[in-house]
Amino acid sequence: MPPDAEDDAPPPDVEAWLVRIRAGDQQAARALVEHLYPQVIRIVRARLPRRGGEEDLAQDIFLKMFTRLDQYQGQVPLAHWVSRIAVTTCIDALRAQRRRPELRWADLSETEADTLDAVLTRDDAADTADALAAHELVHKLLDQLAPQDRMVLQLLDLEQKTLVEIREITGWNITLIKVRAFRARRKLQKLFQQLSKQERT
Repeated sequence: MPPDAEDDAPPPDVEAWLVRIRAGDQQAARALVEHLYPQVIRIVRARLPRRGGEEDLAQDIFLKMFTRLDQYQGQVPLAHWVSRIAVTTCIDALRAQRRRPELRWADLSETEADTLDAVLTRDDAADTADALAAHELVHKLLDQLAPQDRMVLQLLDLEQKTLVEIREITGWNITLIKVRAFRARRKLQKLFQQLSKQERT
């Protein structure tokens, strides 16, 4: 077999798997899970503040997928449909977590405090996104937001997804994405201002 034969292999026949799954074929169900697992675990790891329990959450996503399979009409690719289930499940998990205590200036490391101080002097949202380069600081701040607010800023500003890509992942329309992003940035700016007041007192 030529070395690049695998690259030339046809894509998996998802529709055929779905027909077999609906007929009770467990082997097809396992094949579908293996095919979708990298995408699902990537969503879980990128959108949860903690890594603990990620496999349990992935299993929950697949359970929801199979229980709702009769609702899938094929109007969007199956991968997009499953992505929406995964995103919704992650939002539910974030809501279920105990609310984190209010972030205070004293909780920041020196590097994080310096980064945030630079952010507070900027008015442009794009500059703000660029300035938030410290990974831990980003997540400390985002964890203070509501799950949908955290999700939209992570997708748009941190992962640099387009509005169309976010629509495919979340199922939200583009107008809703823009409104949520605007409101989330306003909330983030308010958090910046609160931290700035703490620093001055």
